[in-house]
Amino acid sequence: MNSKSIRPVGAFDADRILAEIVKWVEFETPSDRPDLIDALLDHVEGLFEGLPVERRRIPASEGRGGQLVLRYDPARSNSEPLLFMGHIDTVWEAGTLAARPVRRDGDKVFGPGIFDMKAGSCLATLTLLDLARAGIVPPRPVVVYLNSDEEIGSHVSRGTIETLGREAAMIMVPEPSFEAVGTVITARKGWGNFTLRATGISAHAGGSLHEGRSAIREIARHVLELEAMTENEPHATFNVGTIAGGTRPNVVPAEASAEVDMRVDNMDEAKRLEAAILARRPFDPDVKLEVTGGVNRPPFARSSEVAKLYEATRGLADRLGLPLGETQRGGVSDGNIVAALGKPVLDGLGCSGAGAHALHEHILYSTIAPRAALMFAMATDEGYSAQF
Repeated sequence: MNSKSIRPVGAFDADRILAEIVKWVEFETPSDRPDLIDALLDHVEGLFEGLPVERRRIPASEGRGGQLVLRYDPARSNSEPLLFMGHIDTVWEAGTLAARPVRRDGDKVFGPGIFDMKAGSCLATLTLLDLARAGIVPPRPVVVYLNSDEEIGSHVSRGTIETLGREAAMIMVPEPSFEAVGTVITARKGWGNFTLRATGISAHAGGSLHEGRSAIREIARHVLELEAMTENEPHATFNVGTIAGGTRPNVVPAEASAEVDMRVDNMDEAKRLEAAILARRPFDPDVKLEVTGGVNRPPFARSSEVAKLYEATRGLADRLGLPLGETQRGGVSDGNIVAALGKPVLDGLGCSGAGAHALHEHILYSTIAPRAALMFAMATDEGYSAQF
């Protein structure tokens, strides 16, 4: 069956979709629990039993959960696919659901990980499932990729992300939708993280203070300089998020460390600032300073390719009677990685809501059907697909 027309929002059963989203949320999947992550992936694979969908499971490794690639290409065209790319790991520890079970309060559906980003990843998966069950032949192959270490930097999955990104015609990231309802993300800042470790000389704080060299004092001076860079660097912000050191109040501390978060809006500045931070030297010549880290996610710029994809998608949304605004975010996603490849990427296609990584995390029930309709139209509309 070919589909040359889009399905209206009213054709999508939000209650049915929500029931599946809730199932996903009730599989607790912290990034460091590959066993729990694989349990959810087993469930997802089971949805496609008996359907003409290629399922490729990438096993867990390095203490991280597995990954899953779903590909639907009934025409066997092997042309560049439409790629939906989401993650299923969350920041919430196993056992969180016991204290905070999924619940609905009017339009809000609460649950750990529901907003960031199980609802969006589930919607993308159900889009592919609906195509396969109906026997619809899309204008190009549809691929859904589910990652399991996004919340901790996508170190294990990065190679797969880049490979799939290079193969795709366009990439849709169903991360949560921020700002007003009907908003997508067309740019994100890049992200760097660094660790500073100082090694001084311990001494008795009362009897031989001046024989010691304080690692905490050394780190504190760097903290002040790094925080001040937010005021002096127009394209970047810096936050010292953790600091540790010392043993007792009466001991000159020989060890101290700090972790630094950097957000930056273009790659030239990212490279310059990365080099400057890694080149930092100790203020006290008797203290050793080690700086490690770097840029983890490049900036996601609103390139001409991204702008073209946004405008085409806005036209598609107009046909569905849906507004489609755009915004930029300081937070990063795997969209940063593929956008840096020069690909057309659209982010923030998940449900609207609020509270990512927070106790009030929730999605808006009223946005489930509209986002499902938009994803389905992206996958099936020939005129939309032909633009890429």
